[in-house]
Amino acid sequence: METQNVFLATQILWSMIDANGHLRHSAYADLAAQARVNVLAALGLANEIAHLRIGPILFKEELTYLKEVRMNEDVKVTVELKRYRSDGARYSLVSQIIRADGALCAVVAVEGAWLDLKHRKLCTLPEAMQEAFIKIPKTADFEVYTKEADLKA
Repeated sequence: METQNVFLATQILWSMIDANGHLRHSAYADLAAQARVNVLAALGLANEIAHLRIGPILFKEELTYLKEVRMNEDVKVTVELKRYRSDGARYSLVSQIIRADGALCAVVAVEGAWLDLKHRKLCTLPEAMQEAFIKIPKTADFEVYTKEADLKA
């Protein structure tokens, strides 16, 4: 794991724990979501998209649980760009939740797009914002694809 991909480092709180004494399922998604918000802020996009009334939305979120995380443990959450549509309208991001001992505990993969909050329709980011977004660290298998590839899927 490269430290530049870490966009959230935090301690697991009591409120995040389930009846079995480990991190509850929805808390993994919450950690990954916060890391995604942090990456937008780090790129200087969070305030700009809010000002333009554009919001990131998810079509799919897939969590793979690998190891337990318990109360008071420290975790780091990475964010990497896996897929990006060439017109900037859609993207796939992958986050890893890693304990302080280096154990990979979960992988959270999302497929998303941008929503014009005023018109309630899908949109693309302005060109300058797309250039910033594409600076997110990439997965080893990162790919840019076309709208036509979406239509075939």
